[in-house]
Amino acid sequence: MCMVIFAPQNKECKHRFYLLFAIFAFATCGGYSGGLRLSVDCVNKTDSNLSIDIAFAYPFRLHQVTFEVPTCEGKEREKLALIGDSSSSAEFFVTVAVFAFLYSLAATVVYIFFQNKYRENNRGPLIDFIVTVVFSFLWLVGSSAWAKGLSDVKVATDPKEVLLLMTACKQSSNKCMAVHSPVMSSLNTSVVFGFLNFILWAGNIWFVFKETGWHSSGQRYLSDPMEKHSSSYNQGGYNQDSYGSGGGYSQQASLGPSSDEFGQQPGGPASFTNQI
Repeated sequence: MCMVIFAPQNKECKHRFYLLFAIFAFATCGGYSGGLRLSVDCVNKTDSNLSIDIAFAYPFRLHQVTFEVPTCEGKEREKLALIGDSSSSAEFFVTVAVFAFLYSLAATVVYIFFQNKYRENNRGPLIDFIVTVVFSFLWLVGSSAWAKGLSDVKVATDPKEVLLLMTACKQSSNKCMAVHSPVMSSLNTSVVFGFLNFILWAGNIWFVFKETGWHSSGQRYLSDPMEKHSSSYNQGGYNQDSYGSGGGYSQQASLGPSSDEFGQQPGGPASFTNQI
């Protein structure tokens, strides 16, 4: 089981989380369709329309969503459209999610079936590191842009804002109201999963970097001066000990009397006795 997401040895588990989170991100956004219902109750009941349905969906080109409403002036109708266009941010978000899904799927296959080739040289870990950094940035940008786009969608599809567009609702004699509002829970979930994907990808940058040659060369660069310093220190300490022991031995030898001197001292009195 994939218990540790950010562990470098669990590459298969890591990319399974990539796959799962990416699927939730583009499914909750790209598969959305919703709508709202309004009612216009005119003074002349025959002109009323109590069920005006307005449907919209991904990619949220709201300015292309049109609907007809009564003017409460006979049988005349007016054609209106919602305001705004959030297609660029929504499509960019879904595109990032789809490409992240495809890359994670391909990387999972490589890790499972081509692990030896992945570790033959530094190219595999280096590509993995670069792609991880790029997708971290894309997830951050895409999620932020889509969060702003979703905010615009919520404002444009707010029933109160849509009612302000109708000519009949500007007359106090007519009664305009919202029957039901659009449900945005899945779109809110897509934004949450977008930022979770950013955290997931960005949190693995360091672990992927540790597998590249850049990290290995940096470690060797730091370890070589330390080894040289350690060897020079040991060499200097050995020479100092040798010098100290040699100097101490010479000094001790010079302080003590020699065997010749001890042999000559008793010779003086013996020769004097002989002369006597």
